[in-house]
Amino acid sequence: MLVPKKVKHRKWHKGRSRFKSHKATSLTNLDFGDYGIKATTRNWVSSRQIEAARRAMVHYIKRGGKIWIRLFPDKPVTSKGTHFTMGSGKGAPEYFVHIVRPGTVMFEMSGVTPEVATEALRRASHKLPVKTKLISVNDK
Repeated sequence: MLVPKKVKHRKWHKGRSRFKSHKATSLTNLDFGDYGIKATTRNWVSSRQIEAARRAMVHYIKRGGKIWIRLFPDKPVTSKGTHFTMGSGKGAPEYFVHIVRPGTVMFEMSGVTPEVATEALRRASHKLPVKTKLISVNDK
């Protein structure tokens, strides 16, 4: 799983999604591969979900092609057990997430046929909590 080696602050504020129309300003183009998955909705993607999607792609393409993961989960999410009462502080960091906005390219792939890439990316998209669409270099 992807986790940061070192963080400046152990616990972050949760934050709010204030505007539904905010689109991603970075990570919006295919920069490395020929095919990719682009998010069409917003959500937090955890390191476990990223790893599950990666494994689904690698399993399908077997030993061919190259995969780029464009996400890195650096936001810590905290939680407390159910037996705690109100108060007594904030919980410990449990896992890390990446905030995905609409238009973010999450995975890229090259070195495989279009049919193999489409199926591998489709399988990966089932592991993610956002709606996605498949994109390619040829699409304009």
